[in-house]
Amino acid sequence: MSGESWSDRLFGGFRKTSEKLTENLAGIVSKTRLDEAQLDEIEDALILSDLGPRAAARIRERLAGERFERGADEAAIKQAVADEIAAILRPVAKPIDIVAFPRPQVILVIGVNGSGKTTTIAKLAHLFQELDYAVMLAAGDTFRAAAIGQLGVWAERLGVPIVKGPEGGDPSAVVFDAVKEATAKGIDALIVDTAGRLQNKRELMDELAKIRRVLGRLNPEAPHDVVLVLDATNGQNALQQIEVFKEVANVTGLIMTKLDGTARGGVLVAAAEQYGLPIHAIGVGEKIDDLRPFDPDLVARVIAGIA
Repeated sequence: MSGESWSDRLFGGFRKTSEKLTENLAGIVSKTRLDEAQLDEIEDALILSDLGPRAAARIRERLAGERFERGADEAAIKQAVADEIAAILRPVAKPIDIVAFPRPQVILVIGVNGSGKTTTIAKLAHLFQELDYAVMLAAGDTFRAAAIGQLGVWAERLGVPIVKGPEGGDPSAVVFDAVKEATAKGIDALIVDTAGRLQNKRELMDELAKIRRVLGRLNPEAPHDVVLVLDATNGQNALQQIEVFKEVANVTGLIMTKLDGTARGGVLVAAAEQYGLPIHAIGVGEKIDDLRPFDPDLVARVIAGIA
C-alpha cells in the first residue's frame, strides 16, 4: 500500500463508481450529438453511480449541448462528464484555513457514531501539524468512554495535548477548559469531538447550543468551523445526514471518509451539487496520512474513469 501514490489510492477509492459508469458508457458511439435514448442511458448510469438526480440532470444537459466533432465515443463522453463534475466540485473544494484571531481556531467535529469521526479528528490534527500549526484536542463526546479513550490514544501518538472530562460529564465544561488552556498555550487549532447521537435530535441540539453559548462567552467568533464527518459507504444516507445536521448543528463544511473501493464515492458529487457546502478533505484509508484536501479536477477524472 505504502508505495501507492495519492492518485492511485483515489482510483482505488472511487473504483466502484467509475466501473459502474464505464460499464454503462461502453459501446456508446454516436456522430456529433447524442440522441435522447443515449442521454437517458447515461443519466441513469450517473444516478446508479450515486451522483444523485440533480448532478446527473446537470451532466446530461451538458452532454445534450455538446457537439462532438470527432464523434461521441466512450473517451469523449467520459471527458465531457469529467469536465462537468469538475465544474460541480471546484466551488466546494476548500481546505480549512487557520485564520482565527485571537487564536485558537475552534473546530467542532460532528457526525454519527461509526462515521469514523474520532479517527478523522486525528487525521485532521496530523494535517494541521504538517502545516506547522500547534494543535490541541478536546474530548467532548463524554457519553462514550470508548471515544474519550480512543481520542486520548491518538493525542499521545500525535504528541498533542488533550483536554478530557469524566465519562457522562458536561461536554460544554470540557470545551470551556480546552479553550482556556489552548489560549494560554498559544494553540492554533482546537479540534473538539462531540457526541454522535442522532436518535434524539432535541438532546443533541441542546447540547450543541450549550457548547456554542459557552464558546461565545470566551470568543464571539467561536466555533469557527462546524465540520460534519460523512461515511461515503452510506451512499444516499450520507445526504440525509447532511440535511439533519445542517438543521441541528449549523454545519459549515464536510469531510468525506472511507472512500476505500467499497464506497459509493459519487455521493461526493451529489453532496456538492445539492448543498454546496465546502468539502474540506476526503479520506481514502485507515492510515494517518490518508486524509487530504481534495483536488476537484483529479477527483472528477477518477470518477469518470479517465486514467
